[in-house]
Amino acid sequence: MDVKKISKQLAYVLRHRPDTIGITLGPDGWVPIDTLLAALRAHGKGISRATLDTVVADNDKQRFAIDGDRIRASQGHSVQVDLGLTPVTPPARLYHGTARRNVDSIMADGVHRGSRHHVHLSGDPGTAHTVGSRHGAPVILIVDAEAMAAAGHTFYRSANGVWLTDEIPPTYLLGQTPTP
Repeated sequence: MDVKKISKQLAYVLRHRPDTIGITLGPDGWVPIDTLLAALRAHGKGISRATLDTVVADNDKQRFAIDGDRIRASQGHSVQVDLGLTPVTPPARLYHGTARRNVDSIMADGVHRGSRHHVHLSGDPGTAHTVGSRHGAPVILIVDAEAMAAAGHTFYRSANGVWLTDEIPPTYLLGQTPTP
């Protein structure tokens, strides 16, 4: 069983393209597990409930949530869903991991959510480093979340601990932290 491959397939379906296997997410992003498993089987990507439970439990970023007989992605959607997130006060500093090639543009224009619902931030430099490493040579940007919140920017924290906001204007980027 290739847990990483299955996790990527689930993330693609539950975050971006449920239509590729013929399912529809509920308004809050949930889908019945039986519906998901049947659709995966019908499209030659079948897995068992036990495998699904293993993938969800062992996912290092806790990308998925199971609630009884339903599942959803914790965040990162490019399809319209309402995760029911409640605004929370962020810590003074948060971190954004990115690839070195993006730094000049980000420092000039800030960080934008692109096709996703929110910009993703980490509570610690190590996690931001891991995120940035997925895109190339990593850079960890320090975000003045306290000043952003004081200026009226809204922050959320997803079930798996990822910090979310709509954008990070460049004035709130305090520079880079050394990579761990």
